[in-house]
Amino acid sequence: MSAIMKDVTIGDCRLILGDCLQVMPLIGDFDAVLTDPPYGIGADTAANAAALQRIKADGKSKAGRGWSFYEDKGWDKKRPVEILKQISLFDCPKIIWGGNYFTDIFPPSMRWLVWDKGQRDFSLADCEFAWTSQNKAARIFNYARAKALQDGKQHPTQKPIALMEWCLRFLPNSQTILDPFMGSGTTGVACVKLGRKFTGIELDPDYFEIACERIRKAYEQPDMFVEQPGKPITPKQEDMF
Repeated sequence: MSAIMKDVTIGDCRLILGDCLQVMPLIGDFDAVLTDPPYGIGADTAANAAALQRIKADGKSKAGRGWSFYEDKGWDKKRPVEILKQISLFDCPKIIWGGNYFTDIFPPSMRWLVWDKGQRDFSLADCEFAWTSQNKAARIFNYARAKALQDGKQHPTQKPIALMEWCLRFLPNSQTILDPFMGSGTTGVACVKLGRKFTGIELDPDYFEIACERIRKAYEQPDMFVEQPGKPITPKQEDMF
């Protein structure tokens, strides 16, 4: 059986359905890795439990409050240690969200990226951390959870598009981006918006299809200004008629 179960190209994005441990040796090298792997904390189950708790506390329906439920697929039962060890050997810049769960795999780093969610004493974390391979100053991105939900959350650990765009700007000379844990395709959408070439790998067929659809829509609704790696943003002039 082939390691690549499905292979879809949309613009400059290649989307692969398969196990990334088996697929990565088959697809060549990349300029950078930007990914948000499973942390091994049962996030899919926890997201449903938290939504149910809020509904009970509010006494309102999930439809009225917008709380989301997700199918318990078991993808976050354990850390993908072997895959991350392989990624750690890649000779390219790397940004790995959930880095605080993988300090035994990746070496100490000067640059950590922090997503400050702008909310305190909430049931979920106030912020999240990304390990990077860069020997530069740490940085913080302030972006409210409520704004992140405007993307249309279709995965329990889906990151905001704006957050992944911010990450890509720390990789100004990286034209080809790999996300071995593509999920609902946010990294790919950010690559489309910033004019990067993207390869994403996803094991779950349902999330794979969601990623394909989100990336198709990103190409259908292009930004007026598309940033090119290593170059200043150049205005795109549209025909008047």
